[in-house]
Amino acid sequence: MEVIVLVGGFGTRLRPWTENRAKPLLPILDKNLLERVIEVIPEDLISKVIIAAGYGVEQIEEFFSKKDTSYEVIISTENEPLGTGGAVGLASKNLTKDGPVIVLNGDLISSVDIKSLLNHHYEKEAKATLSLWEVEDPSRFGVCDLDNDGYIRRFQEKPDPGTEFSNYINAGCVIIEKEILDNFSLERHSMERVVFPTIAESGQMAGLLFTGYFVDAGTPQSYIEAVQTCIDNDRFNSGKKINQSWFADDVEKMESVKRCSIGANVSIDPSASLTDCVVLNNAIIGKNTFLDSCLIGEGAIIKDGIVISEEVIGHRATR
Repeated sequence: MEVIVLVGGFGTRLRPWTENRAKPLLPILDKNLLERVIEVIPEDLISKVIIAAGYGVEQIEEFFSKKDTSYEVIISTENEPLGTGGAVGLASKNLTKDGPVIVLNGDLISSVDIKSLLNHHYEKEAKATLSLWEVEDPSRFGVCDLDNDGYIRRFQEKPDPGTEFSNYINAGCVIIEKEILDNFSLERHSMERVVFPTIAESGQMAGLLFTGYFVDAGTPQSYIEAVQTCIDNDRFNSGKKINQSWFADDVEKMESVKRCSIGANVSIDPSASLTDCVVLNNAIIGKNTFLDSCLIGEGAIIKDGIVISEEVIGHRATR
């Protein structure tokens, strides 16, 4: 199958990590965010991945030029923001096959079962099939009204609190027929607001609820949650898990590091205490430092005696 991945955002909520660095290439353990998003699809299902990007295009191209994949990778570049609909419409010009296409939100770490979703799509003879996740407060999402037959009859995009008609949200993985994509406008528009409601009203949109985990890695706190989710579910091929933390290098047991991700060649003084942090390669953590819920950039230096909570420290910065 051919796959479209939407990574058009600037990653402003993760600054300064995303200053001069593409958010899709930020590491989540031993892979980057973009790889984590794509790996939810069994590799034997993928023939081509089209990455719809508007920022950091050259960096993404360079990354894939050095990476050996079993599938073709194409970058679809937005010269100006096109919204999800325009971005998918532009990317779809690179499709060469008829039939269903997988569209993924490039911020999401989830346990969605692609094969089950695809089987549901075929079974319901749908034009589009959405992965669904249940939340307590759906007002920040696209809300779906799923009937007992597995079809989505109504669709609300970010409804006002109290007006939503279900707790099922669009979980950022869509299977959609190419014939639908062929009619997408290249003008800026929202796929969720413009396209999905029409398909739902026609009775040709299916939905399938999945369980497990679903994390949008777009903010510092949710990025930490995404990393911890990957640790908890053993989504790594290298490094070692010790007491709910992941270490890129072999280390002795570090009781003062709790629920953290520690990159390669990181120096942590034994007197330091880290909780719920992501520390990238080559960082130095000084004596008697206390870090809680922080993102520590590559090569960053945290001096002795520093206490930091819920901060993003830039690459090669000193604090």
